[in-house]
Amino acid sequence: MGGADAEQQRHRRLGEGHHDEDATPVEAVDAATRKLIDDMVESMYAADGIGLAAVQIGAPQRIIVMDLDQREGKRNPRHFINPVITWRSEELAIFEEGCLSVPEIWEEVERAAKIKAEYLDREGKRHEFEAEGLLATCLQHEIDHLNGVLFIDHISKLKRAMVMKKFTKAAKKGVSPALAKDKEPSHHIG
Repeated sequence: MGGADAEQQRHRRLGEGHHDEDATPVEAVDAATRKLIDDMVESMYAADGIGLAAVQIGAPQRIIVMDLDQREGKRNPRHFINPVITWRSEELAIFEEGCLSVPEIWEEVERAAKIKAEYLDREGKRHEFEAEGLLATCLQHEIDHLNGVLFIDHISKLKRAMVMKKFTKAAKKGVSPALAKDKEPSHHIG
């Protein structure tokens, strides 16, 4: 995807569908899957995000792209097809999370500090690995998207109600909240 196509392909925001649906597993990793991955990476970079789930661009497939190095201005995209968390630590960690689908909102979210996961890469090869820190948080955040869950589902009912009120008000006015002016990519997990 490039040029005008990249500008047309944007992430979906809260209230624009696919956020409450489970994504479908990828049956075969093929050229179309790799094209979607490339499109997702370009969309993630265009939005200054560090992670993106396929459902966020209207493709209900179990695919995630991520680049934690983007925070330092480097590019090192990772691709996760059919990711599954196989273990979560009892130890918890708190990170401030934001989301391209819920712009201008950042909240502290508590998640497992360490995880084990398995996934297919863009060639269809199966991998297993352990993650901690921001990688573990980002994977949990993005896998939540694939399961129809947003990070705001992990915050208090009061804070979530305030977020929903803001989006409902904007929708009634026919205005979609603008992407945050904050250029700190670690806030824009995906």
